[in-house]
Amino acid sequence: MASVVAGLALAGDGDPPIRALRWIAPDADPARAIATQPTECLRPAAGPAQALSVEVGRAAFRTPLLLGGQAARAGLTCESCHRNGHDNPDFLFPGVSGGPGTADVTQSLFSSHRGDGRANPKPIPNLSGAKAALQVDQAPDGRALEGFIHGLVTEEFDGPEPAPAVLAGLAAYVRALDPAACPAAGREAVDVGRLMDDARRAVAAARAEIEAGDQTSAILMLAGARARLGLIDERLDGEDLAAQRGDLRAASSRLAAAQQALRTEKKAPDRELARWLADSRRLEAALVAAAPASLFNPQRLQATAKRRLPG
Repeated sequence: MASVVAGLALAGDGDPPIRALRWIAPDADPARAIATQPTECLRPAAGPAQALSVEVGRAAFRTPLLLGGQAARAGLTCESCHRNGHDNPDFLFPGVSGGPGTADVTQSLFSSHRGDGRANPKPIPNLSGAKAALQVDQAPDGRALEGFIHGLVTEEFDGPEPAPAVLAGLAAYVRALDPAACPAAGREAVDVGRLMDDARRAVAAARAEIEAGDQTSAILMLAGARARLGLIDERLDGEDLAAQRGDLRAASSRLAAAQQALRTEKKAPDRELARWLADSRRLEAALVAAAPASLFNPQRLQATAKRRLPG
């Protein structure tokens, strides 16, 4: 069933097949806005503990479940506004944005706490830019960043209370975004390999949190992995890719079963997750082979977007 892939199923005939196409500016180039992304500017961690915290935050940053409510149902994540930790000049969400690249954090569409009844969209900040340009002090000793992120999750989006390791991880990830760490290449393709690697990193973070006895954070990490599989699923359009979709959804179902075990049986499904990681390499190879016939192909994506988007 499509629902096993983090709720991201193939769209109907009248809808954009990729959810992110629903919140980009009408004049944006889909082949650039959706088929590519800015390269991540992630500073290396100082040690294993910090590395794990950054990985936990990185996965949560890309997980709709973190925000909950209407945002999660729409498929929005922190990364929707902050592509790979940057800004998003193409973001244009109905009822939230003014012009492209803006968002109103005091609107009532997603929040019952901060809605002020006025349109007040602001430019989306680049989290990988100069720290001095951001509105929140990121010094780790003051914990202002943790408080700011907590308010975004629980008040701006009415999301559930994040686990301590998740909140700490989100702050660690944002602090690790550094303009000095930006690769020479400014953009990269959004492809099967990168999304599968994201999923594996989230599963690895889940295993580490299970070992630490933090089932709540592990469940969110597995949700993050499933969300990345969902981004692959929505690009596998067409009846000729049914077998690949089936294999992908079976992989997501295995992660869902691990989540359920953590919720209800309090078991540590580490062996199953280790097998999942090993099996993911074969799945990735099959998906890469199918990618030219899917919406990972920029030409197919652009043609499909033109047929399905208004204007």
